Amino acid sequence: MRLLMWWSGRALSSVATLLGVSVLIFAAVRLMPGGFAETVLGPFATAEQKAELAARYGLDQPVFMQYGHWLAAVTGGDFGISMISRQPVSTELLARLPVTAELTVLAVAASVLAGVPLGVLTAVRARPGGGGAAGRLLSGLGVSVPEFVLGSLVVFVFSRYALGLEVGAWVPLTQDPAANLATMILPAAVLSVFSISVTARTTRDAVMGVLVEPYVTAAVGRGESPWFIVRHHILRNAATPVVTLIGTTTAYLLGGALIVEHVFNLPGVGSYIVQAVGRRDYAVVQAGVLLAAGVFIVMNVLIDLLVGVLDPRLGVMAGRRS
Repeated sequence: MRLLMWWSGRALSSVATLLGVSVLIFAAVRLMPGGFAETVLGPFATAEQKAELAARYGLDQPVFMQYGHWLAAVTGGDFGISMISRQPVSTELLARLPVTAELTVLAVAASVLAGVPLGVLTAVRARPGGGGAAGRLLSGLGVSVPEFVLGSLVVFVFSRYALGLEVGAWVPLTQDPAANLATMILPAAVLSVFSISVTARTTRDAVMGVLVEPYVTAAVGRGESPWFIVRHHILRNAATPVVTLIGTTTAYLLGGALIVEHVFNLPGVGSYIVQAVGRRDYAVVQAGVLLAAGVFIVMNVLIDLLVGVLDPRLGVMAGRRS
């Protein structure tokens, strides 16, 4: 019964969140300076031309009526037609989704493979007599540098000095996996810098909290090897906050892909949405933001379930709170 109530509460809160996001993004795109008619027709278009274009796409109706029509269509799985390409938005997004998914998977993998070991190493060497300052410095720099600055710098350096990795020459994965990976390494690396830094810092704090526990001291006293202690005692008990962060970071990386894809000229969902914002293609922007919100909500639910598996006590407490 508690589990059913928990699922019901999460479902209702998820629907309410998506509804709120839909209202905000629908209003926000229409408050941007320069409407669709002005962007498409240019500054010298007549009032009659603007009125004709607005009537063609239903933009001459009251805003609440436009929202009602759009929400009813979205509920039925129809995200509308792109005002620029005249193609269904869902078709356009699905065609670009594999690029964004691949970029995100590579960035998440880099975050785990680099951030967790760096955090463990920094925590272990942070004890009296140890080092760890270099790891803290790197994680601090990674959090501070914006993605568009780092991405622009990487594009300039690798384009200027031809260091062996392709920039701006994306190749489909199905066509040539090796060439595709060569074009995705740099964008994934830039996208993962922030998440690597945050993962390292979170892992460091979690591991340092476990290091002072009596069972770790007892394991050292029994003469267990450092690797065994880290693997069986430290990582297992420090995993919950790290897993929670990685799940949240995955949703964040989908948002960061907007900037990285645009900088590296990747044909993903992110660059598609950025172009749609510039062209005032309302249907594309609304669908893209709603999709990102849906992914974020799903990731949060999956995180709760996974944390409950890793630490059943947290799952029980979550059920009691609901």
